[in-house]
Amino acid sequence: MNIEEFFELSAGKWFSHRTSHHLAFKQSEDGKSDLVIETLPADHPEVIKLCELYEVPASAASCGARVSWNGTMEWDEEKHTGSTVLVTVPDTENPKEGRLLREMGYAEKAPVAGRYKMGDDGALTLTTEYETMWSEERLWFASPNLRMRVSVLKRFGGFSMASFTSEIRMGGSPAAAQAAEAANSVSS
Repeated sequence: MNIEEFFELSAGKWFSHRTSHHLAFKQSEDGKSDLVIETLPADHPEVIKLCELYEVPASAASCGARVSWNGTMEWDEEKHTGSTVLVTVPDTENPKEGRLLREMGYAEKAPVAGRYKMGDDGALTLTTEYETMWSEERLWFASPNLRMRVSVLKRFGGFSMASFTSEIRMGGSPAAAQAAEAANSVSS
C-alpha cells in the first residue's frame, strides 16, 4: 500500500475511542470523538496553500486530506473540536517515506511538518518533532472499517503519554458505498 491508498482508505466518517496513559501521573483517561476524513487532490487550493506555507513546490505533493474532529476527554469538560489539513510530500528516492505537512499539529496547536513512512505491512508511521516534545504514531487497518492507532508522546526529559485508539467507520467502507451506489443506478 502507498500513502495515497492509505489516505483513500481512511476517507469517511469514523467513531474514535482513545485510551491515553499519562505516565507521570500513573493514570489513564478515555476520550471519544467523531472524525471526518476527506481526501484532497494534490492540486486542491488548500493543499497548494499549505505547500506555500512550508515553501515546498506544490508539484511535490502527492495527496492531501482534511481531518475534522468533535470529541470529549474524560478529565476535561470542554469539547475538543477542530480541523486540519495534511499534505504528503514523498521523498524522490523513496516514495514510501516523506514529509507530512500539517496545518495544525496534534501535540501543539501550530503548523508543523513531520515524517511519514509506509511499512511493507500497510501500516503508516508518523514521527513529529515539536519545539518541546516528540511524537510517534502508528496507524493500520485491522479491516476496511476498523482502523487502529498507537502513539507515544515524549517531552524532552522522558515519556509522558502513550495511547491506543480504535476507530470504527460509520456507514461502511467507501468501496461498499460506491458498489451500492452503482447497483442502485443500474436498477433505476
